[in-house]
Amino acid sequence: MGEAREFDVVVLGAGAVGENVADRASRTGLDVAVVEAALVGGECSYWACMPSKALLRPGDALAAARAVPGADTAVTGQVDVSAVLARRDEVASHWDDGGQVAWVEGAGLTLLRGHARFTGPRRLVVTTADGDVTVTARHAVVVATGSVAVVPPALRDVRTWTSREATSAHTVPRRLAVVGGGVVATEMATAFADLGSEVTVLVRGDRLLPAAEAFAGEAVLTSLVDRGVRVALGAQVVSSSRDDDGVHLVVEHSLGTDDGAGDAAPQTLTVDEVLAATGRRPATEDLGLEALGLRAGDALPVDDALQVQGVEGGWLFAAGDVTGRTATTHQGKYDARVVGDVIAARFDPRTGPDDAGSAAGVPRGLSRSSEAHAGDWSRFRATADHAAVPQVVFTRPQVAWVGRTEADARAAGLDVEVVGYELGDLAGATVTAADYRGRAQIVVDRARDVVVGATFVGPDVADMLHAATVAVVGEVPLSRLWHAVPSYPTLSEVWLRLLESAGR
Repeated sequence: MGEAREFDVVVLGAGAVGENVADRASRTGLDVAVVEAALVGGECSYWACMPSKALLRPGDALAAARAVPGADTAVTGQVDVSAVLARRDEVASHWDDGGQVAWVEGAGLTLLRGHARFTGPRRLVVTTADGDVTVTARHAVVVATGSVAVVPPALRDVRTWTSREATSAHTVPRRLAVVGGGVVATEMATAFADLGSEVTVLVRGDRLLPAAEAFAGEAVLTSLVDRGVRVALGAQVVSSSRDDDGVHLVVEHSLGTDDGAGDAAPQTLTVDEVLAATGRRPATEDLGLEALGLRAGDALPVDDALQVQGVEGGWLFAAGDVTGRTATTHQGKYDARVVGDVIAARFDPRTGPDDAGSAAGVPRGLSRSSEAHAGDWSRFRATADHAAVPQVVFTRPQVAWVGRTEADARAAGLDVEVVGYELGDLAGATVTAADYRGRAQIVVDRARDVVVGATFVGPDVADMLHAATVAVVGEVPLSRLWHAVPSYPTLSEVWLRLLESAGR
């Protein structure tokens, strides 16, 4: 018989989402264990957000300097590839999770290194290097195992990169094909073009960044092409092979070829490496979900308290990519804080399980967003997931948006007004770069006179997004936004111009 252990709460996954769940859930004194089979800190720390931005930042800095007369003459070369990769290694902590482990232990959490599988309600077997451990959760289990990259069937017979291999690469391929047109595809195309690769982007659809406003994808497409990246829209890889000469991709072009010919015969593209950036799926394949009546590989459907639907007893929760409702680290961490607060309040050991409604106030350390409903765990809700999700794409130009696009808003039945403004016409843009190009656009719900979506495209627009997020989440009327005076001369002055253009 293996070892048996019992905890109040068990969290599967020690990435950014799982860490936040565990930290929040433990704040009322609950005994919390975190199970992780790989590196503590998860995808974002080692293979996604952090290393990818480290790869992108040097090219951004060079481009910014070259855009300013007087500074441009100081830029005489290209990025130092070795130095960029070395800096990336530092940002990724050299793929050593010692610092993250120290944080987990310092927070009073128990770390179990191994792979967990459900064997029944609130019961799991964790396979560790020292053998199996039977783990029982007294109150709750939270699945926060994230997602894994999807590799198209046509690429499965060759050794391809996913986002993990791209962000952790220690050599730069001379020729790189990127299959996909979303965030990972456009960011990595940008980064490896900066590092000197000949990049070809193969996009099955008819635009880049299909989740964003169309003008955002068009701006990124123009920028990539201007920098020598070949972008083929309507291009689908139908087969692939690898030999000593590289990877050979057979590509069909549904939108024609570069010379404008439609229904062209398949073409063969030969490259040194291929990055499959065609989406991700929830990491629920090997968790034993069948023992709970759930289907392996599916997203875990949750309500706004992040409680998994279809499982009796109200003990199973999920947060992050596994839910199918969030796909960014920041939104996953938001969900994690919500579910952590739900669990901490609902199973507060000071009041008794499911008796948190009698608590005198919000449990120590919990979000004060529900303070008006002190102690009532049912009032904690992840409402921002529905219409206020922020997204930043660190391409050049950057793309940042929050809330609904125009198409999303109209599909939801809203009567909207769309207002746009060229960022290059701002005084702040003039002093930022000699030829600043960018655009801002807001989507206004006419019935309520509030912003329900905003998109910014241009250099360094990522830092402009939070003001729009506050406006969307707060449902601030435009008549009130008029009194939020933007500083001059900054890019944030675009809010004044947008309101003027809207006739406010």
